[in-house]
Amino acid sequence: MRYSPLFLLLLFISVEISANPKIPNSYSYLTYKNNRLVAEINSKIYHLKDETPKYTLDMVRGNPKGDKTGFTLSFRDSKGGAKFMGGKLFYGLADLSEKYPRAKWKRESTINNQGIAKIDLIGKLQGKYDFIDWERKKAGVIFYRVADAKGYILYEGKFFFTGSSPFEVDPHSIIEGIFINRVTPTGVTISFETLQPSEAVVKIEGVGEFQSKKQKQHEIEITGLKPNRKYRYTVQTSPKVKESYSFKTAPKEGSREPFVFAFTSDSRSGISSGEREIAGVNAYMMRKIMPLISAKEVAFLHFTGDEINGYLNSVAQQKLEYVNWKRSTLPFASHIPVYTSMGNHEALVYKFDDKSKYSLSIDRFPFATESSEAIFAKMFVNPTNGPLSEDNASYDPNPNTIDFPTYKENVYYYIYNNIAMVSLNSNYWYAPKLKDGVPILGGNPHSYIMDNQLSWLKKTLAKLDQNPNIDFVFVTQHTPAFPNGGHVKQDMFYNGENKVRPYIADKNGELKPHPKGIIERRDELWKILMQSQKVVAILTGDEHNYARLEIKEGMPIYGSYRPKEPMKITRTIYQIHNGAAGAPYYAKETTPWNRDGDKYLKHFSTENAVVFFHVDGKKLELEVINPDTLDRIE
Repeated sequence: MRYSPLFLLLLFISVEISANPKIPNSYSYLTYKNNRLVAEINSKIYHLKDETPKYTLDMVRGNPKGDKTGFTLSFRDSKGGAKFMGGKLFYGLADLSEKYPRAKWKRESTINNQGIAKIDLIGKLQGKYDFIDWERKKAGVIFYRVADAKGYILYEGKFFFTGSSPFEVDPHSIIEGIFINRVTPTGVTISFETLQPSEAVVKIEGVGEFQSKKQKQHEIEITGLKPNRKYRYTVQTSPKVKESYSFKTAPKEGSREPFVFAFTSDSRSGISSGEREIAGVNAYMMRKIMPLISAKEVAFLHFTGDEINGYLNSVAQQKLEYVNWKRSTLPFASHIPVYTSMGNHEALVYKFDDKSKYSLSIDRFPFATESSEAIFAKMFVNPTNGPLSEDNASYDPNPNTIDFPTYKENVYYYIYNNIAMVSLNSNYWYAPKLKDGVPILGGNPHSYIMDNQLSWLKKTLAKLDQNPNIDFVFVTQHTPAFPNGGHVKQDMFYNGENKVRPYIADKNGELKPHPKGIIERRDELWKILMQSQKVVAILTGDEHNYARLEIKEGMPIYGSYRPKEPMKITRTIYQIHNGAAGAPYYAKETTPWNRDGDKYLKHFSTENAVVFFHVDGKKLELEVINPDTLDRIE
């Protein structure tokens, strides 16, 4: 059967349009015009800003290929389009037999205008420079660092090699990781990425082997371990590709043996100065934090958001920033579990050009694959025991479709010994411009906890309260309930006004405000925390400083808005605020709760900080250290 050219053209257009992701019913004023997503508000059309990233993860990895003298790297994206135009490649060897192997940077080469650079082993890293004995073993590992023409560091990578003139890149190279995740008394999850799809085996000394099927992204669950025991493990993906580290399982739940855990947040970069910014991350400060927590022998680190700069409209560039952050935790994260929460800078958005500084931004969709929350879950390994989403809440416009992002691995809880940590997402379905109280397209404002998440928190705390093995519960979210410096005009206060709230499209497509404003929702959250007799502190970030606030009876909590029945603080809960992991600092501002000197605000500092909680049975002590100077803040 023959078809007319017009029919084929219409068929092509139909296929192209059907390929566009369905617009979630929770948004309004979005449509497709000429096969492009646009925002149409009051007859004005706002187009998407250019989504072409300057750098992508595939591009900066360089696709290394072996040759007679070493390796050639080609800095192009996976489709062979955009390329890296000039810069520097730094490289060196690493001894993986060390407990904490790090690159020994030694050589550099130029990345030419075609995006090509060379790594020379012959003559440059042999003889007196061959401290890993690759010449005899005919195998080793190369670490490399990529910088653009201005010296801006974009990425640090590694690959394993075999042979000798010519050399070969091992296709089963472990290129990201290895990471210890989700530690329990009887198991852990070990995660890493390989260059090509590979089978992998994890060998646990004295226990056995655990296999991973052929894939690039590996999450291998290790089971059958004993509580509070140190294990040596080896990950192997080929005869020459293997790395060995150690980890310690959690004590038996409720054993009440002494331990320490660490907390911090906000490592997004501030200034383009060497390692103080590696494509979205203050790697300099993270590389101060990780050895410090290792020296303190912490059980785990919880990082409460703003790991990266974010606010990107490119999935590929967002992944690059996440990989850089994860790289900055190594090699210590091969021994110590790091749990992560979402902040506002984890926003991955559609940006519509309304000529404003930050554009008109909303959470990306399809929610299941490209939302901020979905990409966060893909890049990190956290517990999966949280709520599903805000679907089926009272404001869900269509119970038969997915209209909200997932909570998977961004809202969850875990138990360690006699404490529980509950991680919330106070930047869920985030629409940045809602801070101005303008509904625009729909979404959730900075710091607002929506209904299903709040309901899950209440049920979870009630369950933890009934657990006799738990003495202390910590709740963590990125935004402080009572800000003190940097975000008093936002967070859960918004200068004391109650206007800000989510806007959700109803079944007719009309945007409707949530009935509860931000102060009302803050009070509801705090009442839930006070109802639990085990919640001792809320751990927050966002403001780039350290602050210890004692929230107790009599503390003033309102500004211009005051409800008919003001909330009464019935018991003391601390807000331990630490957004001082490398983001640019904020000074103290005046608030209702810090006007009276140190009556409630017990300590405030703009120093970089890591908070350590020393838990010894039912005894709890706080210690705060500057990772840059090792000086004790508290």
